[in-house]
Amino acid sequence: MTGEPRVALVTGAARGLGKATARVLAADGVALFLVDILAERLEATAAELAAQGARVAHFATDIATRANCRAAVDAAVAAYGRLDILCNVAAIVRFHRATDVTAEEWERIFAINASAPFWFCQAAIPHLLETGGNIVNVASQSAKLGTAYIVPYAATKGALVQMTKSLAMEYVDGPIRINVVSPGTMSTEIGEGVTMPEGLDMAKIQRYSGPRPANEAEEVAALIAFVASPRASAIHGAVLCADGGATTG
Repeated sequence: MTGEPRVALVTGAARGLGKATARVLAADGVALFLVDILAERLEATAAELAAQGARVAHFATDIATRANCRAAVDAAVAAYGRLDILCNVAAIVRFHRATDVTAEEWERIFAINASAPFWFCQAAIPHLLETGGNIVNVASQSAKLGTAYIVPYAATKGALVQMTKSLAMEYVDGPIRINVVSPGTMSTEIGEGVTMPEGLDMAKIQRYSGPRPANEAEEVAALIAFVASPRASAIHGAVLCADGGATTG
């Protein structure tokens, strides 16, 4: 496999941080396999990147089920014959008072934000062991910082950090690397269509907006791409914060 371009599977790639990550990886010469539920926007992203010279394939699916996650990994390997990088970027966030969260909302948020990354890792690891590849999961400052009105989201991100560290320990003597990047507030479309219940205490929300301006998605994507690159060969089992100091103290 020496000399072949590395191949990255990126979830949530139709927009926001996932799209920015795909763009930075493409600039590094990585072949892309893009996954998202937003089929039309995913196709547009793939076409845009292909027009810029990227080698790109895409797969529209709802990652809320294990079968769809495994099918996406299988399709990536079928398309390129290998897999070197898995970037679990896809996530959803909803604002609720804790007492108003429904079972369906809780289960959907956990399915996308916590279960899907695990199912992708489970399916990808055998291929990554063959290529000496790596996984970059995307958590959030909410994994470390209590955040009002997004309890399910924060819980999934805390779970994702522990999942990453536990997988890293399980494969600490193997040829793969497994890490997590933890962004703070970003200017992305993750909040598209999200409504804020009336009467929320905005002071509680502003407490975790961070001491510095929101990051651009490209800034966090650059860190993800670095961690996924051979330049980061010493980084394994790490939680790399890109939150403008929000969780520092």
